[in-house]
Amino acid sequence: MILQPNTRRARGLAAMSPERRREIASMGGRTSQARGTAHQWTAEEASAAGKKGSARYALKKLRRVDPLSDLHPQ
Repeated sequence: MILQPNTRRARGLAAMSPERRREIASMGGRTSQARGTAHQWTAEEASAAGKKGSARYALKKLRRVDPLSDLHPQ
């Protein structure tokens, strides 16, 4: 029995050049814009996303200072 080294080759997008991947992504973006299915943020959605991100950042920062912070009720 001959054991061969793990010689897996890249497949799909991993095997493509960055330029080709960018080209494919661009086609998808243009298509969704043309079909009207591209996501567009409302002011409320953008605000909610910003608040959510800020809250996660603050929690991460707090955990760096006090790793048991989620065990201490405030």
